[in-house]
This record gives sequence, structure tokens and C-alpha cells, in this order.
Amino acid sequence: MTHQHPVYRRIVVKVGTNVITGRDGKLDPAILDSLTSQIASLSADGVEVILVSSGAVGAGRGIVSLTGSLTPVETRQVLAATGQIRLINAYNSRFEKHGMTGAQLLVTKGDFRDRQHYLNMRTCFEALLTQKIVPIVNENDAVAVTELMFTDNDELSGLIASMLQVDAHIILSNVDGLFDTQTEGNPVIEEIDPGSKNFSQYIRPGKSEFGRGGMLTKCTIAHKLSRLGITVHIANGTTPGILQTIAHGGKTGTKFIAQKPEHSRKRWIALSGGLEKGAVIINQGAKEALTSDERATSLLPVGVTGVEGSFLRGDVIRICSEDGKVIGYGMASSSAEKARSTMGQKDHKPVIHYDHLYIVP
Repeated sequence: MTHQHPVYRRIVVKVGTNVITGRDGKLDPAILDSLTSQIASLSADGVEVILVSSGAVGAGRGIVSLTGSLTPVETRQVLAATGQIRLINAYNSRFEKHGMTGAQLLVTKGDFRDRQHYLNMRTCFEALLTQKIVPIVNENDAVAVTELMFTDNDELSGLIASMLQVDAHIILSNVDGLFDTQTEGNPVIEEIDPGSKNFSQYIRPGKSEFGRGGMLTKCTIAHKLSRLGITVHIANGTTPGILQTIAHGGKTGTKFIAQKPEHSRKRWIALSGGLEKGAVIINQGAKEALTSDERATSLLPVGVTGVEGSFLRGDVIRICSEDGKVIGYGMASSSAEKARSTMGQKDHKPVIHYDHLYIVP
């Protein structure tokens, strides 16, 4: 049963390399035609779509024959940089046929690290959407080589979904969803509740063919987003009309059901694992206070026993117990210097305010 009106107003659609490239690793024109026309008709229905697309390296394979001896990193950079132009043109020329305009945004992990960068980026996305322009996003593969790399575009699209408070995040892969490996015939699992923890049992080992991100990455991100109030679908991007079906409430693929939304700043903090600028170590008393379900507590200097890194007010920092376990993340209310000087003392302002605190479940 599908609805007449779309069930979502704003969605991020993440397209994997293995959806838009054929067996030969080159772009598949028919799939690109299908995806762009589906996005155009959703847009005509009033749905705002942000497109996150991998495939620059695959597109580069189709145009460049490399000579000489390049390192694997250089090869990837050359293919990504040349392929990105072809990829964006492939989308944009198709959107133009539907009377639409696409815009290119290339991002690295660093863009999500500080609040100001993050807000600038959000403003840019919002402005494009108000102009009915489709933001087409990819990781800036040519410069993001090591520590700036996302796990893959699943992680990147998850951060964007959270930043723009979308209703749904649709991950298109070349498989039909998550399979229940515990049941005869391995059927697709239709729904996953945000409370469930053990979905890794359903995931077959092995990665999707070309991309960096396996199903476990997709699940971890889907689970995180669903707990932040965003519905996530993992579905097969090569299935005709897949986006229409999902946007109109049809059953297909695996759906991670959303919990009620979190405060937007909290969402940013919850998704910042791996991006933090430093850490605070806290004693047992502070740990108990923060993780207690009884009442909401800010982290006060009196509970802090160590400060690592050099962070400023507004940066994301990690909160660890004395045995090194990560308890959560938060936005620092003071600089590292200030946190060091007030460490262990009473009657000082919080190091992290409750509103800016995310405790790892």
C-alpha cells in the first residue's frame, strides 16, 4: 500500500559506487537516467532531495588511461579528480532535461570538525534547497587521503542527514537490504527497531564490491541516525522506481525505524565520534552522575581528573573514564586551558553543559 502524497519532505539519498557503475567499473547511463528522473519527480511532489554520490573513481576509470608508475594513492587521486567532473556532468546534464539544476559540493571530514565550518556548510545546503537546486555531494577524494577520509560516503551522508535534520536517509546499494541469516532462505529484514543492538548477526562478512563501506558501517550509521529521529532505508538502487516506492511509504528493503528527534546540536555531537579535538578524563562519581537515568547532569570540573589535547570552547571533545573507556562526547563550554586550571575544583561552570552532552549507550 503506497500513499498518494510522499511520506517524507526532505531526504538524503546516498548512491553507492556499485549502484551507478557496471561490472567494468564505468558509469552506467541507464541507472543514472532512472535515479535522476526519480529525483525530479520527487522534487515535483515537493520533496527536497540531497544527493550524496560515490563513483568519481569509477567515472575516472572510464576516461583516463594511466601511464608511468603511480602509487595507489596517486592513482586514486588522478581518477577521482578527473572522474568527479564526469560524474557531476553525468548528473547535471540529466537534471537539466527535467528542468532542474544540480550543484556540486566536495567535502572532507575536517569540514565537520568545528562548529563554524559546520554552520557555514549547513547554510549553503539550506540556500540551495530554497532555490530548488539539487545539492550533489561527494567526499573530496583528491585531497582526503588518510586521516581526513570518511569511513566512506555512508558516514558522510549520515553526517549531512543529521546536519540538515532530514526525515529520511536512503542508502542505495546493490543488495536488497539486510538479510536474516538466521532464517531459512535468508529473507530481507523489513524493519529494525532503534532499541536493537545485535544486528551484526544478520550481516554477511565481505564488502560491497567497489566501495570502502561494508554493510556493518551502513548499519552502525543507520542505527545511530534512527536513534536521532531519522528514518533510514537500506535498499537496492538498481530496482526500478525504488525512490518513489520508499518516498510514498511502500515496503522495500530494510527500514530502521526512528525514535523521537534529538536537539539539533546534540545530533551534531552524537555523530562526531572520531572528529574530537581532545578529551577529558572523569572520576567514578562523575561517570555515575552522567550515566544515571535519574536526572540530567552537566559535567562539572570537580569530576574531571585529566584533560587531553588543545581544544577551544565550542569544539567536540571525548569524555573518558579513568580506565580509558569512552563514555560520551560533548561540546566544550571552555578551552582546554581553562578546563585544566579548574580541574577537580568545586563551584565552577560546567566543562560540558547537559544540553551539549551525548552519552554513548
